[in-house]
Amino acid sequence: MRNLKLKIEYDGTHYAGWQVQPKGRGKTIQAVIEKTLRKILQEKIKLIVSGRTDAGVHARGQVANFLTRSNLPLSRLKIALNGLLPEDIKVISLSAAALDFNSRFCAKAKVYRYTILNRDYSSPLLRSTVFFYPHPLDAQLMRKEARILLGKHNFSAFAASRGKEKNPVKVIKKIAVRKRNSLIHIDIEADGFLYNMVRNIVGTLIEIGRGRLAPGSLKKILLARNRMLAGQTASPRGLCLLKVKY
Repeated sequence: MRNLKLKIEYDGTHYAGWQVQPKGRGKTIQAVIEKTLRKILQEKIKLIVSGRTDAGVHARGQVANFLTRSNLPLSRLKIALNGLLPEDIKVISLSAAALDFNSRFCAKAKVYRYTILNRDYSSPLLRSTVFFYPHPLDAQLMRKEARILLGKHNFSAFAASRGKEKNPVKVIKKIAVRKRNSLIHIDIEADGFLYNMVRNIVGTLIEIGRGRLAPGSLKKILLARNRMLAGQTASPRGLCLLKVKY
């Protein structure tokens, strides 16, 4: 028995998220990869993932693992996988892991990036991977406000109501807001994330950058732990899982 670790890149535009859904609710990243692995290895495969991504969310460095009895060389398996997978899902790397490795429970941190296209016209080339926002945003103010989120906090104010996470306390290790030409990148590294946490933080920062929320609002919202005070959930298309740290 081998435990194999996959690093995966995908464009989530045309998928109903990572997790397998009941029939009729759309295709998912997990279902497509498992089906491909079953075809190659001729055995039932169950992927364990570092964390589920929602419909429309992308990944550059998603990590998953699975157990297999196959002795097929990893180089051949990777070539076979990428040859059969659709163009919007590819395996970046494939390696053997310890039998007790679990991509979810062994993860120490994840890094997400949210990208905003901030100008008065959209981009035909970037439309699937950025959130187009045509109104002026003060990126410098957004950067300053975002720093209040660093460290260990209760992030209930930025959690979706249907999230299943029992512990709302997370540690944000790094947060950066950078503007390059018309693109604003918001990078967040944390030991874990509540459901829609990144998109709700981004939605709140957009309100601050637009001037709809006063400076200092983010701290008040964080301490109030009230989701109703925070901004709207930002579009999934601008969100990408960059890296999982072990």
